[in-house]
Amino acid sequence: MPHRLVVVRDRDTAPEPALGQLLPAEGGFSCHYLDWVASSADAIRSLGAQLVIALAAAEQARALAMLRSLQGWSLPAPLLAVLPAGVDDGLLDAASQTADDFICSPLRKDELRNRVRRLLARGSEDCSAVGGQLETELGFSQLIGRNPVFLQAIRQIPLLGPSDAPVLLLGETGTGKELCARAIHHLSPRRAFPFIPVDCGALPEHLAENEMFGHTRGAFTDAHAEQKGLAGMAEGGTLFLDEIDALSLAVQAKLLRFLEERTYRSLGADRFTQANVRVLAATNRNLEALVREKQFRSDLYFRLNVLELRLPPLRERRDDVALLAHHFLRSLRHPAGAQAPSLSPAALHMLQNYSWPGNVRELFNVIQRAAVFSRGGPILPAHTAIPGLMTEQAASGDTVGNFRDRRAEAIASFEKHYVEELLRRHNGNITRAAIEARKDRRAFGRLVKKYALSVNSVRPG
Repeated sequence: MPHRLVVVRDRDTAPEPALGQLLPAEGGFSCHYLDWVASSADAIRSLGAQLVIALAAAEQARALAMLRSLQGWSLPAPLLAVLPAGVDDGLLDAASQTADDFICSPLRKDELRNRVRRLLARGSEDCSAVGGQLETELGFSQLIGRNPVFLQAIRQIPLLGPSDAPVLLLGETGTGKELCARAIHHLSPRRAFPFIPVDCGALPEHLAENEMFGHTRGAFTDAHAEQKGLAGMAEGGTLFLDEIDALSLAVQAKLLRFLEERTYRSLGADRFTQANVRVLAATNRNLEALVREKQFRSDLYFRLNVLELRLPPLRERRDDVALLAHHFLRSLRHPAGAQAPSLSPAALHMLQNYSWPGNVRELFNVIQRAAVFSRGGPILPAHTAIPGLMTEQAASGDTVGNFRDRRAEAIASFEKHYVEELLRRHNGNITRAAIEARKDRRAFGRLVKKYALSVNSVRPG
């Protein structure tokens, strides 16, 4: 059965002559044309559209009006915008915010068909329903994406929530494991009780047991009062153990007993405490390899890996980069009355072709930095200053240098210019600059001191 494509075109513009040839009926496509001005979402819905193609006019202003009009429609299917050649920044930005994907004339058969098939695949997975459910029920607007691989992972969350079994979240740093853990908690019967996140990598080995299970008064020197551990704080709710691989084998053994028996004993206590806690764990490492290397207990691994959620890295869902970038730009604080800066085509192209080793978290940092340096104007490639881009260019070109040294240089250069720019924006006020950077004031002050920045030197005059 052919896929039903509804082509919305401007009446003042002749139909794309190659469209019917590029998407023929014998290729599995059935095209139905509608006049933009005389059409509506209901008309598109009545045709049973599986994909909507917006055929924009050659005149930029007319094309922009069409896209802005479509933005207010509740389309029943994904939208592909066909833009005229020589598109400007305003039209490109409107297409990025309105359409699921866009393509510029002149159209090429293979490229057009690949994009159409990809959007048809998205529509079959009911992307909008998944995104709507997560945003409506959970309020997690950061879970942004339309890539089929990402959606396949996110669709599992409503299934994992109601269960009380442990969940192991796998994925590289910055892929959103904690966000997904919070979503699982909020879809569970434990949603009314605490969600306690624990960074296992930050727990000193000699204090890990005390931090996890607490202590009684007099358990050791300076134990002047009873202290509830993280397990006790999560009573009735969810304990999220991030970087679970960082725990020592001794602490792993105690955690295993906690999972198996649902009890724990605080330091200095003469009895066990019954625990009513669900455990979610996350790691960015290969736990199976760590088990083989005797660095992680196999019994704990199998106890944790009852349910598994694997999140894809951003380089495997690059079609979501534009969507995420625009979302981050809208979410950042901007001066009163100012609009979010727009991404230039060149900057967007650079973002989409970078491998993002730091994943979504790195993209957010880059967008935040670019918004500062663009000073409210269009974001250009120079404003992004991606530190890792130098490393990638060095790997593929003739740039020579020690990897760690080059990375440290790039990070130091970014930090210095970023802190200096924030101080200048806030007339040397460290507190306000730290708030905009979303950093602790003392940590921000250490950066000022580290790069020997003078507060007076960044003040006007």
